[in-house]
Amino acid sequence: MIAAFADLLQRVLQVLVDWFTQYPHLAPFAVLMACGLGLPLPEEFTLIGCGYLCHKEIVDFLTITAVCSGAILGGDSIPYFLGRRYGLSALKIKWVAKVLHPERFAELERRFASNGNWAIFTCRFLPGLRMGGYFVAGTMRMSYTRFLLLDGLGVLISVPTSIWIAWKVFDRIGDDLREAAAKVSSYNHTVLYTVFGAIVLYLTWRWWKRRRAAKSTPTGGVQ
Repeated sequence: MIAAFADLLQRVLQVLVDWFTQYPHLAPFAVLMACGLGLPLPEEFTLIGCGYLCHKEIVDFLTITAVCSGAILGGDSIPYFLGRRYGLSALKIKWVAKVLHPERFAELERRFASNGNWAIFTCRFLPGLRMGGYFVAGTMRMSYTRFLLLDGLGVLISVPTSIWIAWKVFDRIGDDLREAAAKVSSYNHTVLYTVFGAIVLYLTWRWWKRRRAAKSTPTGGVQ
């Protein structure tokens, strides 16, 4: 079962690589924009494909990173504006309802209310919650500037890192797509754990600082 799934993923990645080779900028842009509309395809596949293009010297690293980043931000903006413009009535759209059913929306709304900015930032690294989180950001009337800044920070971390890692993996092992995908996923998980570890440390430090400040605040009457 696992081997069959791995074969399927390899075939999907091969199709993407073949298409990207023919249309090295347009194809990755189109796929990543489609992901913003709910295409059930991991963004990681497209970024691995772009790393392959860098390996083959078909594209420039900075250029393809800019193309992918723009496409991702554009795709992420679609659910945001759906939520901002239509609110809960957007759930009547069939493809939206399939991705964001009422139970998931309620959970994301609670997370957004509790964590605000961090909820949006972390959605970039959680594919299953990404579209729903951005939709909720729109319904909660988060400013688009703040949304872009938070999402852009996540993109700045994930996109160039994934493309560069894939590029260097292909340089080292050749054109073996299955092995490259496995190694890139492993490295990306390491980056993900590092990012979340840093976030946890920061939030813990803020909590400790607030608690210390609260303890040092006088509670008595007028001196």
